[in-house]
Amino acid sequence: MTQITPAIVILGQGSLATARRIQQVYPAAQIHGLAGRVEGADSVYQEFGATLRALYQQATPIIALCAAGIVIRTLAPLLLEKGAEPPVLAVAEDGSAVVPLLGGLGGVNVMARDIAAGLQVAAAITTSGELRFGTCLLNPPSGYALGDLESGKRFVSDLLAGHRVHIEGAAPWLDQAQLPQDPQAQRTIHVGTAERQASADELLIYPRSVAVAVRAETADLAHAVRSALQQAKVAAQSLACLLAADSQMASATLREAALELGVPLRFVAVAADVQSIALAAVPHAQIHLVQNLAIAVAAEPLDIKHVGRPRGRLAVIGLGPGAAELMVPAVKAELARATDVLGYETYVRMAGPFRDDQVQHCTDNREEMQRARHAFRLAAAGRSVIVVSSGDPGVFAMAAAVLEALHESSDPAWHNVDLQILPGVSASLATAAQAGAPLGHDFCVMSLSDNLKPWSIIEKRLDLAAQADLALAFYNPISRARPWQLGRALEIVAQHRTPQTPVVLGRDIGRPGQTLRTITLGTLTADQVDMRTMVLIGSTTTCTFPRASGGEWVYTPRWYGEKPLS
Repeated sequence: MTQITPAIVILGQGSLATARRIQQVYPAAQIHGLAGRVEGADSVYQEFGATLRALYQQATPIIALCAAGIVIRTLAPLLLEKGAEPPVLAVAEDGSAVVPLLGGLGGVNVMARDIAAGLQVAAAITTSGELRFGTCLLNPPSGYALGDLESGKRFVSDLLAGHRVHIEGAAPWLDQAQLPQDPQAQRTIHVGTAERQASADELLIYPRSVAVAVRAETADLAHAVRSALQQAKVAAQSLACLLAADSQMASATLREAALELGVPLRFVAVAADVQSIALAAVPHAQIHLVQNLAIAVAAEPLDIKHVGRPRGRLAVIGLGPGAAELMVPAVKAELARATDVLGYETYVRMAGPFRDDQVQHCTDNREEMQRARHAFRLAAAGRSVIVVSSGDPGVFAMAAAVLEALHESSDPAWHNVDLQILPGVSASLATAAQAGAPLGHDFCVMSLSDNLKPWSIIEKRLDLAAQADLALAFYNPISRARPWQLGRALEIVAQHRTPQTPVVLGRDIGRPGQTLRTITLGTLTADQVDMRTMVLIGSTTTCTFPRASGGEWVYTPRWYGEKPLS
């Protein structure tokens, strides 16, 4: 089961350091900071109560760095109708206390212990059953599933009231718990994969020790799996994964069935019948053949990491301009799941910090095709791989190189990789946003580098774009190896623009030391620009006016020609 990424909510600047430490435990989590009081958070919110309640109603786990009472009073109106609740924790601003408040059945105590371990403190666990027995019967550990929650609540209440219990079946974590065991007890915890109806004095716990080998051609695959399990008298709660031949990795049918059943999908290098697939993935399992499916029942819960292998994944991501708050959440989530990160060393460092188990493959900025091919080799072996770009990966960055590498390859393993392109905030858009809206109408984005295209093409496109009265955004405007091209580009643009045309120069926007200047085309010279500068040149309709705080706003209105009547 996929765990939802938590939200870390802070009220003041003094909490940010602790929030960053918690983010090491949950790398995909965003830090939400109160506007006007917190700088450097991943996102900004305006009102604490509304934000906390919205997160709770979205079932997002909440880690609030404030007093527990504030959280309780804020969420109290939502607790009148008790239903499924996400984990909610209060953490002291200095990290000295971790208090789980809500979501006992959603793993809040597990989260509390994980956070406390990261902060090197003890979690304040208050759940009566867990304190008494040393385990939460209603939230079994990974590898086990509870049969029925409501009967489980009554069962635990009986044990807390003094009733004793005996255990049928094998579950080492129960043997280590401090349960009031008695071989003659009327109440029973039954551990097994068989489908059965629990009696009034019985708690059913299912080990996730079942894998089902399937083929993509099976009609209504999820229904077929459920039906086969029922015929074999195997509990659906014991299903740990679906298995298939690796030749079917790209099958949407398999992917959708696994999502519907809520289990992972694993592959083996066997192209034979489903029984061979099952035995290759789960040796020594008991096999039931039902309806063209093979049900493999192992003696113990399956460690999915060692069952077949996953479909390899390759994500090409854009980090945005550099500021953490401008990185899109989907990219953060992808970074958290990655096993391997590839890219130009500067960008890889920007994407961190990384866990010890995440492998970094840093290369020179000119090795794009080698990097793309290396990424496919890793992903084809079942790894979860990221190729890092700054800005947006599809704007003068790695997405095109990755697709070119795939286009050139005839290796079916490469084409079976789950390839995703995740967008980022490009440098041109980040600079424009800082200035106002200079790209508010039609605009043209160009790279002035002639490393990969002839300068004659650049000059032609420049002339046509300037003649068409498009606002212009220049990437790679100048470098030591290309010192004269920007000057020539400005000469071409000046043939179609007045010297008063607004120009925005954004250097390292979104990174420490960023600078933003608004000048005019007539005063722009090549020595004002370097390789880290984004150059935005307005159209004939681009306007400027003073900001109250100093400097100028720049915008290009959406109308063109005569201003429309308001």
